Amino acid sequence: MINFVTLFNKLNIKQENYKDLHVLRFFSSYIAVSNGKVIGITDPHMEYCPLAGYLYKKVKLLKKYDIELIKEAIKKAVKEKISRFGFFTDKRKIIRKDIAIPCGASEMLMFAIRKRLIDAAVVVCDGAGTVIVDKSEIVQGIGARMNGLFFTSPIYKVMRKLRNAGCHIVFNDANINQIKGVEAAVKLGYKKIAVTINACMNEDIKMIKRIEREKDVSIISLIVCTTGINKKKVKELKKYADIVWSCASEEVRNLIGKESILQISKAIPVFVLTQGGLNLVSGYSSKKQLLKGLDLKKQYLISGTNIGNNGKKIMMGNYEGYLSVSKLPVRSSREPRLIERV
Repeated sequence: MINFVTLFNKLNIKQENYKDLHVLRFFSSYIAVSNGKVIGITDPHMEYCPLAGYLYKKVKLLKKYDIELIKEAIKKAVKEKISRFGFFTDKRKIIRKDIAIPCGASEMLMFAIRKRLIDAAVVVCDGAGTVIVDKSEIVQGIGARMNGLFFTSPIYKVMRKLRNAGCHIVFNDANINQIKGVEAAVKLGYKKIAVTINACMNEDIKMIKRIEREKDVSIISLIVCTTGINKKKVKELKKYADIVWSCASEEVRNLIGKESILQISKAIPVFVLTQGGLNLVSGYSSKKQLLKGLDLKKQYLISGTNIGNNGKKIMMGNYEGYLSVSKLPVRSSREPRLIERV
């Protein structure tokens, strides 16, 4: 799990020297941003990621594992986030209604709020930290093109934009604590809640089920940023999570994939582990009742390939695929490739 002292040392920065500081992870590197400028990048441990290549031309053009070339491509990708969408600055755009990533967490949350499957989502925004959102276009505005955010500091214009849009900012210092965010959402009266959790952060995921039980509410957990987590964390996710993004984690594919009800996509699978998870992703589907009614004793795959010509055509957002019964996990040659464990 994340140790911020070690992380800042790796980035060769001192937190106390920066009033404005944000740390994200992209293509396995940690990137520090201050005042709209990239000020530090750790060495990458990844040589290939289909999603990064899909979104950013400079990453797609990488042909070999060259640390300096990859770091330069990462820097340009982050600079694009800043210039196009205002990430990590007071120009941050917070409204978006279209699909940015075919199987993204914020896309699924956008549809879930739009279709009233959930009342609110607890998410993380640069410049604001943990935020409670009940508008579909805001949850997508925050989450679209967002990579794993590990640390952020207050940007008061961003906070004001969010509050004016009806969002609830949990911490004035832009702290990130999703469990506290869920507790705050319950206190605000929300009954059907979804929460995104960075798997590398020190969040006690089992607390979600405890809150759900004690407060008589529904809470769906969406676990993201799983690259590099250890087997102990994977086992915790397997026991308590509803939906898990595999990222570049072999352990997630092997241990969680094996126990899942549904796998969405093969290159970077999204694993659905519970009925609650099925209910949420059904809102992203063209066949809502079909997904909600899947036999929990079987395993299913949604992929772009109609394996054995036995699949049922289905849309997940703008992703066209086929739903079929299949033993999980189903692997792909297009999975992200790590050079070494991170």
